[in-house]
Parts: sequence; C-alpha cells; structure tokens
Amino acid sequence: MMRKARFPLPAIIALLAVAASAIVYGVFQWAVHDKPDHPPRIVVSVKATEQIAGFWNVLIDGVNDAAEEFGAEVTVIGPPLESEIDVQVKQLEQAIQQKPDAIVLAATDYNGLVPIAQQIVNAGIKLITVDSGINSDDALSLIATDNLAAGRKAGDELSKLLKGESKVAIISYIYGTSTQLEREQGVRQRLEEEARFNLVGTYYSEGLVEKAYTITKELLRNNPDLAGIVGLNEPSTVGAGKAIKELGMAGKVKLVGFDSSIDEVKQLEEGVIQATVVQKPYNMGYLSVKKALEAIDGQKLDKRIDTDSVVIDKNNMYSEQNQKLLFPFVGK
Repeated sequence: MMRKARFPLPAIIALLAVAASAIVYGVFQWAVHDKPDHPPRIVVSVKATEQIAGFWNVLIDGVNDAAEEFGAEVTVIGPPLESEIDVQVKQLEQAIQQKPDAIVLAATDYNGLVPIAQQIVNAGIKLITVDSGINSDDALSLIATDNLAAGRKAGDELSKLLKGESKVAIISYIYGTSTQLEREQGVRQRLEEEARFNLVGTYYSEGLVEKAYTITKELLRNNPDLAGIVGLNEPSTVGAGKAIKELGMAGKVKLVGFDSSIDEVKQLEEGVIQATVVQKPYNMGYLSVKKALEAIDGQKLDKRIDTDSVVIDKNNMYSEQNQKLLFPFVGK
C-alpha cells in the first residue's frame, strides 16, 4: 500500500501566496491596459451658441454640473444660429476626428442630421440625442420633453382662453426640427378637437426674435380679428409678444408660448403672455451627460427619457416650484 505524499504547511502557504500574487498581478495588468488614460470625453452639440440666453444656457449649466460631478471632460459646440444646419454638420465631422467617447446631439434638423449620426456610430462613438431627435434609430437614447404632449398643453391653454369662434395662428421656428414638428402637431391635434377654431397657418421665425416680431405684426395687421397665437419656442414667443404689446393688443390677442426667458417672464407679468409651457432644460443637460457616461460604461439605456413640461400662468408663476423653473441658477 502506497503512502500519500504530504506537504509541510509552510510550503502550502508559500504556494498559495504565489498564486494570489499571480491573480492580483493579472487583475492589475488588466486594469492598466483596459482603463483609459484620460477622463471620459464627451462632445455636446447644441443648436445655437449666439441664441444662448434662456433655454440653452440652462441646458449647458446642467451639462457642466454633471461633468464636474462625474469627472467627465466635456466640450460644448454648436452653430451660431439654429438655422445653420450645415455648420452643425461640419462641426460634428470635426468632432468625430477627435474621437471622443460619446457625442450628445441636439439636432437642428430631423432628417438632415441622419447621415452624420450614422458616421458618429460607425466611428464607434456613443450617440445620445437631447432636446431634438433624428429620423433614425442610431441614437442610444433621446432625452427630451414629450413635445407632442407639450404642444397639446399649449393648444389646451389657448382653448381655455378663447370663447366661441376664434381665428388663431402658430408662430414656429426652424422648419423640420423634431421639436417643431411635434409641438405643432400637438397644438393642431388639440385645436382640431373643437370645430370653432380657424387656424390661419404656421409661420416660421428661423428662431429669431425680430423675425417673429415682423411676422406677427404683419399677421395682426392682415387679420384684425385674430384672437390667439401659440409661439412654439422662446424667440418666437418673445417676438410675437413684442408685436402684440407694440400694437396695443395685450390681453386682446391671447398669447401662449414656450420656455421661460427673462423677457418671457416680464411679458407674463405684464399680461402680454397669458401662459407658457416651461420645459426642464437643466434636467436635459444633466441627464444627457449622465446617460452618455452610462453608455460608455456599457450600460443599456431607455430609448426615450421624458423630462416633462409644466404650464405656467400669472396665477401660479409665484409658487416656489414654478419660481425655480422660471429663474434657474444660470451662471451661478
């Protein structure tokens, strides 16, 4: 009968120590080779950098706060004006060459940004859309207001303000952006539920206050019986309000807008604007960076994240909750 080999305890301990060292060394080597030697790099492409007051400024605040909190390196780019779609495309082409880990895109055009979105994905860069989506499934997630629902809210407010047969108009901004399309659709859906509304048309301000002002002034002169207007974004609302006030029609022509710039808050207090649909751009900016980092980390994202919207009028604008939306901590 053969006797089993026996190993002294010190030898066993030594063998275990060597094995443990090998495992630790292997993990260390994996971490060194697989962990990037820089913070996660994210490019955020907004729609406009000259029209920066209000909505986009607050969104960028959210971006910067998330970048600081999570240790990301974020670069914000964008065309001077929302109408400069080609400029945004060229900037994104340059961004792809820098090989960031993720790109957050607020698309200036629903269809026009699809080819560059495909280039981003083909380059192995994570793509998140914020505020405005694109006509493809290339983005891992869209973080935005439910603009169809928000448009319905605006139409509902106008319906409450007007009695009987009413002629109304929509002042929009950039034709072809997903937000514009969905908001207009929502307004139209709501107003078409009541046969009493005569919608004379949708007019495009190109996202410029002065153009919205000129369009509204001419519209009111040509339609002295116009009873109500919906402005679909901040410049369109402010420009329409400026024309209504100048013509002495504040309160006579009901105005429902979008967003919450200082000018809009002033017009709301003066009774030029009767209600405004306020989004949550800080949440959009913050979540876009947070979700981009999760995507970089390999996590699965919800295809759409709704950041909600709230209707604010003169009666509820002074509540604590709504004051936070109307006066976010821009430039803090």
